[in-house]
Amino acid sequence: MNISEAARRSGLGSKTIRYYEEIGLIAPARRGDNGYRQYESAAVEELKFLCRAREVGFDLEECRQLLDLYRDSGRQSRHARSLVLEKSAQLQERIDALRSMQAVLEDMASRCQGDEGPECAILDDLAHGEGGSA
Repeated sequence: MNISEAARRSGLGSKTIRYYEEIGLIAPARRGDNGYRQYESAAVEELKFLCRAREVGFDLEECRQLLDLYRDSGRQSRHARSLVLEKSAQLQERIDALRSMQAVLEDMASRCQGDEGPECAILDDLAHGEGGSA
């Protein structure tokens, strides 16, 4: 199938697929007589795998590791589990940081009168580093 069809089936854009080939994440597609990329169903399955991995937050290097495990019939599932637990811990740290930022923003908003006057606790906090911190 051509790149447009592979993109449609995998959920990735054509540019993304070409990029994944360029960085060696997936093997380059074979070329037809017309010079266009031709994808086998196994390649599309790998593209679907990558799409799903990206959707749940894995970066490209982590995707590379997961894809290597996916391709390895002698793999040990503990390696995949370890990668997933590490990613989950990283996401929890980000969630905690975002919650802290949200609390600061809510505190800033609560101290601003939000009226027609020029005084604004939000702008003062941002200018002078007063109030809560993230």
